[in-house]
Amino acid sequence: MKNLSSILQDEFIGLKLKVIRSTNPTCIGLSGKVIDETRNTFKILTRNGEEKTLIKENCVFHFTLPDKTIIEVDGKVLIGRPEDRVKRIIRRRW
Repeated sequence: MKNLSSILQDEFIGLKLKVIRSTNPTCIGLSGKVIDETRNTFKILTRNGEEKTLIKENCVFHFTLPDKTIIEVDGKVLIGRPEDRVKRIIRRRW
């Protein structure tokens, strides 16, 4: 089982995501596959083929890992460019 810090350094593109809480009520319940990640957003592809952009800071997500484990992550801890987030966490381990 991975610990949370190692999950946060992983790539989120390709994972299934579901919004469980959001400051924007229209985002709650949205789900799909992460197709892109920027500093402040996730872009997902929903089941009906629509692309939706979600602001990380405003949402709490459930990610489904490849082994079917579901983890809950507050979007606030994911803010930052993906490549910087990975480097920052790796440096703390050394």
